Amino acid sequence: MGRPALTLPHGRHVALDKDGYLARLSDWDIEVAAALAHQEGMTLTPAHWDVINLVRQFYQEFGLSPATRALVKYTGQHLGAEKGKSLYLMTLFGGKPALTISRLAGLPRPANCF
Repeated sequence: MGRPALTLPHGRHVALDKDGYLARLSDWDIEVAAALAHQEGMTLTPAHWDVINLVRQFYQEFGLSPATRALVKYTGQHLGAEKGKSLYLMTLFGGKPALTISRLAGLPRPANCF
């Protein structure tokens, strides 16, 4: 059996690893993010995109995907204290927001998240 893939409209296939993260970070775009969100049963809103874009910025700045504590702190610093809370992120992205956000943002799995 081959590597899992995400099939997008127009027949485009994007390879995923065994945990559902992109095999190649360069495959990411907004269409990929929307399809990954759909797999999670989510429709991305502007609030989701604010956090996804912020996590992509974090990755560019630090070279890694943020674990939960770093994600909460960074979100609070850049989007305001009311959004820099685990509960806010869980409301948007479910029970393990750091994992879900990194997957939707096309980034590697955060190292310290299980």
